[in-house]
Amino acid sequence: MPITLQQQLAETEIINLSDFQNKLASAKSPIPVYKEALKEIHNNLDERFKAGEDIRKLVYGRAWEIDRILQSAWDQFEWPENQIALIAVGGYGRGELHPHSDVDLLILLSDTLNPEQHHDAISGFLTLLWDINLDIGSSVRTLSECYNEAQKDITIATNLIESRTLVGNNDLHTEMYDKVTSEGAWTDKEFFIAKLKEQKERHAKTNNTEYNLEPNLKNSPGGLRDLQTIGWVAKRHFGSTYIRDLVEDGFLTESELDLLNKGELYLWSVRYALHMICKRREDRLLFDHQRELANFFGYEDEDGKLAVEQFMSKYYRIAMAMSVFNGLLLQHFDEAILRADEEQVIKPLNNRFQIHNDFLEVTYDKVFEHHPFALMELFVLLAQNENIAGVRASTIRLLRDNSYRVDDDFRNDIRNTSLFMELMRSPERVSTQLKLMTRYGILGRYLPAFGSIIGQMQHDLFHIYTVDAHTMKVIQNCRQFRHNDAREEFPIAHRIVNQLPKVELLYIAALFHDIAKGRGGDHSDLGAEDAMEFCENHHLGKWDSHLVAWLVRNHLLMSMTAQRKDISDPEVIHRFAKQVRDVMHLDYLYVLTIADIHATNQTLWNSWRATLMRKLYTDTKRALRRGLENPINKEDRIEQVQNEALVILKRQGVNPDSFKELWRSIGDDYFLRETSQSIAEHTKAIIEHDRPHEPLVLIRQTSHRVFEGATEIFIYSQDFKNLFAATVSTMDQLHLNIQDARIIVTDCDEVLNTYTVLSDDNTPLSENPDHLSQIKQRLIEELDDPDDYPDIIQRRVPRQMKLFATPTQVYLSNDSVSQQTVLEVITPDRPGLLARIGGIFAEHNLSVRKARITSVGEKVEDFFFITDDEGNPLADPQLCQTLQDDICHQLDETIQHEQ
Repeated sequence: MPITLQQQLAETEIINLSDFQNKLASAKSPIPVYKEALKEIHNNLDERFKAGEDIRKLVYGRAWEIDRILQSAWDQFEWPENQIALIAVGGYGRGELHPHSDVDLLILLSDTLNPEQHHDAISGFLTLLWDINLDIGSSVRTLSECYNEAQKDITIATNLIESRTLVGNNDLHTEMYDKVTSEGAWTDKEFFIAKLKEQKERHAKTNNTEYNLEPNLKNSPGGLRDLQTIGWVAKRHFGSTYIRDLVEDGFLTESELDLLNKGELYLWSVRYALHMICKRREDRLLFDHQRELANFFGYEDEDGKLAVEQFMSKYYRIAMAMSVFNGLLLQHFDEAILRADEEQVIKPLNNRFQIHNDFLEVTYDKVFEHHPFALMELFVLLAQNENIAGVRASTIRLLRDNSYRVDDDFRNDIRNTSLFMELMRSPERVSTQLKLMTRYGILGRYLPAFGSIIGQMQHDLFHIYTVDAHTMKVIQNCRQFRHNDAREEFPIAHRIVNQLPKVELLYIAALFHDIAKGRGGDHSDLGAEDAMEFCENHHLGKWDSHLVAWLVRNHLLMSMTAQRKDISDPEVIHRFAKQVRDVMHLDYLYVLTIADIHATNQTLWNSWRATLMRKLYTDTKRALRRGLENPINKEDRIEQVQNEALVILKRQGVNPDSFKELWRSIGDDYFLRETSQSIAEHTKAIIEHDRPHEPLVLIRQTSHRVFEGATEIFIYSQDFKNLFAATVSTMDQLHLNIQDARIIVTDCDEVLNTYTVLSDDNTPLSENPDHLSQIKQRLIEELDDPDDYPDIIQRRVPRQMKLFATPTQVYLSNDSVSQQTVLEVITPDRPGLLARIGGIFAEHNLSVRKARITSVGEKVEDFFFITDDEGNPLADPQLCQTLQDDICHQLDETIQHEQ
């Protein structure tokens, strides 16, 4: 640590060494004395942190105080002279120590010393440290062992580089350091390549983004490890003791050093507070702690922005800045270490840019000053030249230093608007360059509205990325749909995106679809206004501009229709088709919707949701081609599907007279919601069912491909009391996740219920016949006596779900057409939810006549059409109020107490 800071620490010491030694001398056991000292250090530093003291004094000060504790503990034992040393390694070796960080120690032995002869002293010393509750990580090695282990493991080598002598023979440390930093252990190139690989693997574990929902302060991109990686490489290759030495070496400017230092101190402060709040070592910014940290650092809720969102926004912006510096310096090191001996090959592109050993660079330092449009041109060149590996570090610095030139004049310059549209129309690398523009601070300046959403968090489980990161992922998805490897999972999107006449309009709509979030008001409408202004400024035609604005304004329309409306109803399809207006709008909207859902949270895109979206698209396309002035009516749809089913049944030798009465009793909903193939299968099975007192259960995969479909469970039986509750409780016990429920009650009080299910991890069920047979038999056994339905499984509610639990909302209304009560439940999703709702219906003697099950992220929005036990809608206001209260109370209570 810096000498000046060390002097300051000595002046503000917590433990008076003389008093401490006197206490040790008079104590029966040293353990209570050490514990008291550690407690005093801990409490003193925490209070000083709360009072706002310089975080450097606290982090270095803790290490300095622990140094003295360890030196004292070491002196409690007898050691051989000049042949052993106690070495601080790792973060502690740098002189840094957070409240609950491990104290990493190396007991270093000379090669001539026999460790066994000093086993008791070593064991006694380490036992003492454990007894006083000091969190230590320890190793005992000889000089040769240090060298051998460092050769095999880059992490060990790095820890040994970050080392200093606490007590003992310092010459041993010097010899060890020289060995592990020698060319024989790791050459400069090998060390740099290994650290790059290590960083890449570390980032991969955190999704390669600074914008994780629960980021890791150390290991996520832009975290402390990224800054430490710079220091490790600098120390190994350049002999730099501190990051500031890189200024003298020409790798950093003074202003950049200042920003790096501020970023590191911010991350230190957050980490210190996190350790203090958790009372243990913790580097993950879990939801549990984000709110407490926001409160600790003085953030308050504001209109449109929660305190926690403000806190996390600052974290994300700083993490992004640190990540950019990490990339800048590693690019510098790449040129200085890996490419130092390469022959310099320069290929001119134009007067402003050239390719220098595969990396793009400016032809002279004042290019951006003389030609500001080159700030935009750079990204176009990167997109259009696949042979360019990246941007040279010196040009990255110039790019960042000149980003302020992107002002109103720049935005209105025809050269820049033309270049931006040229980028959006580029055949390759569009999303890559937009991400790069964001990282280097250009896109946020060129589109100020986009700049305002950079790092903007949405504090829920539905959106797992910040708004800007989500936007980039939507554009990336749109781009990836073009590739052949997307054909299987996204067949329609793949076909459409390769046929769109102007695919750049899709990318622009994706760029603006969430750009107005956080402003207050409807972000779709506000974003549409921004999009229209952009299109006009970039000289798009009127039709193109209105299409982009329409897509932004309606980007939620298709997903909401598919998930909340009964898309088996021709009237729903007709209304949606009227809003879409033509196939062109439908095509653009479909691709944008799929990209948006998949980029919001990948777990939302399951096989059942894919089926819903596909059905809505194909039915709407059919309606548009038929013409909006000629909508299909229900009667035509029912007649068509019945005729198709009749043909199938006749081919199978089924006499139409055997099911005429059944079809007459079923009602319209069944024929609107089921396919002709399903109707034929159900009808044939019902006719052949020879056990009238036992439910009929059919299980089959949907007609769509497995990755796109789900499993349908069809149940035919008498309509018994508590049938719905028994069914969903049994499925819950079978770990089936219900995606949709089609409940049909005939005029003869028989039910034809179809449940669309996935496994509890939202994947299709196994097609193993034995597994499906077990499900079928279990349902038959349980539904044979629905009054004795199984208990609801008490499964643990995920930690994150509890944190984001919002109060349950219940709405009741009577439908005059169906003569049923419509009950809507909006509540956080959790295991066993439908089973619990079914149990509540059973408690109130209610019958479920139809249901619409919808999961939207971490919440469900379910509709139930219910009647009382006499088949009438609920008319008693007191019963309605009691039902609402019971649902809200039981659901809200259980989400907090289920274990």
